[in-house]
Amino acid sequence: MSTLFRASQRGGADHGWLQARHSFSFADWYEPSRMGFGVLRVLNDDRVAPHSGFGTHGHRDMEIVTYLLDGALWHKDSMGNGEAGAANAGVILPGEIQRMSAGSGVMHSEMNRGDTTTHLLQIWLLPRSRGGAPGYEQRQIEPAAVDGRLALLAAPEGGLAYVNSDARLYAGRFDGEQSARQTIPAGRHCYVHLARGRARVQGEWLEAGDAMQFEAEPQDRELHIEQGERAELLVFDLGPAA
Repeated sequence: MSTLFRASQRGGADHGWLQARHSFSFADWYEPSRMGFGVLRVLNDDRVAPHSGFGTHGHRDMEIVTYLLDGALWHKDSMGNGEAGAANAGVILPGEIQRMSAGSGVMHSEMNRGDTTTHLLQIWLLPRSRGGAPGYEQRQIEPAAVDGRLALLAAPEGGLAYVNSDARLYAGRFDGEQSARQTIPAGRHCYVHLARGRARVQGEWLEAGDAMQFEAEPQDRELHIEQGERAELLVFDLGPAA
């Protein structure tokens, strides 16, 4: 079974410096029917005003993926990322993906130090195992890898980045006659989020902020993406929440 969720059905928050839209219950927006989907717990569409951001705060037992659409995000954490001379400078740019495994606990901050609005998607995935040492990765996405096709960005077996979660995250950009087909394996949930543009998914027109979710079925299915108009979307292959 598939369900279409329009952007207007999302929750939201206006903090002045932060304009946020929530696909699932988060912070002050509580919707009992939207507590997550499979191991996908949070998908926030955030716009952070210049010279502002999220001050130092903590997480634990969550896999956090940040996908930049516009602007830049400065990340600093208790693992040393973002410090002068660190292996990871901590500045996340469009065309990059960041993965942080909170594990047994991590403190971090995320700031927009630039002069333009930063637009990002922040994704929380339930981990396969709790505790353990926190971890961090920051990877560049090759433009050709997502041009008219779906590229595997994060997965427990690696992908571009590793996640300690029963989830595989794909991204693609589609325009004109470009199209893609993706198998949804038997027993797996699937969630499609259109970050921007317009495209047809399973014959349905999706606009920016719209999503479709597909409940697990006993047989493989095929996801079809076509007729993109400067479309950029994420596809999640998800196991059930424990």
